[in-house]
Amino acid sequence: MRSVLIVGHTGRDDALKAVRTAAERFTAAGVGVRVLADQARDLDVEGADVVAPTPDAAAGCEVVVVFGGDGTLLRAAEVARGTRTPLLGVNLGHVGFLAEAERDALADTVDRVVARDYVVEERLSLDVTVRVDGEVVTRTWALNEASVEKASRERMLEVVVEVDGRPLSRWGCDGVVLATPTGSTAYAFSAGGPVVWPEVEALLLVPISAHALFARPLVASPDSVLAVEVLSRSEGTGVLWCDGRRTEHLPSGARIEARRGAEPVLLARLHTAPFTDRLVAKFDLPVQGWRGARPDGS
Repeated sequence: MRSVLIVGHTGRDDALKAVRTAAERFTAAGVGVRVLADQARDLDVEGADVVAPTPDAAAGCEVVVVFGGDGTLLRAAEVARGTRTPLLGVNLGHVGFLAEAERDALADTVDRVVARDYVVEERLSLDVTVRVDGEVVTRTWALNEASVEKASRERMLEVVVEVDGRPLSRWGCDGVVLATPTGSTAYAFSAGGPVVWPEVEALLLVPISAHALFARPLVASPDSVLAVEVLSRSEGTGVLWCDGRRTEHLPSGARIEARRGAEPVLLARLHTAPFTDRLVAKFDLPVQGWRGARPDGS
């Protein structure tokens, strides 16, 4: 039997209503609905299969349909990435760069999934390793970014940054963001990094409030290995955040390495409009006066 996994923002009434409406439409079309055990009570989807929120929760599903903002989709990625199940976001948030559909097109979105009328896009992820005294203490991953941040507001981090095994610079700073092109419109963007088109394969390194003459955002090869070391003379300790969800304490001397993830994250796409159009729409960019190219291409 065909099935989809539904993940929703359980703290929002509009998300709960949208989930139930979509579930009814999927069921009527002969597609089974699965929900996570920690959301089942709030979502209250009649007849849904309930599964534990483990990395294989989406196994056997065609799509994970996500109702909420980018934060909800990042949560859903945790149960979809390992099974290579594509995520399809229905935006109920504000900007919603990762979402593919809007709430007012819910019926069409469900019908497109039922008809398998979508394309699947791969997004580069990060594999992240934390070492302390040479010993691996954490292996984790991120779709948007891995951010090394100071743990205390009043204490600055002293870090040295490395690219491909060679030292680049030392900074006293609030932190460093290691991001993917997908994450270039998230934390890295807020920290002053460049917007990178999602089809570009690259890794981003963006310092946060660095006290240095050279502290520019950097774009490296997708095959590069980026590393941040928290210097032992640092005034404070740090914390690693991956997608704002998974965290690890970073004592002085900790080393954080980020490289291209072995497993990409798959996104289901209903629309094939250029990323430029998405950028203009999401940020409400002014384009009045644009006339485009002439018929002769000039």
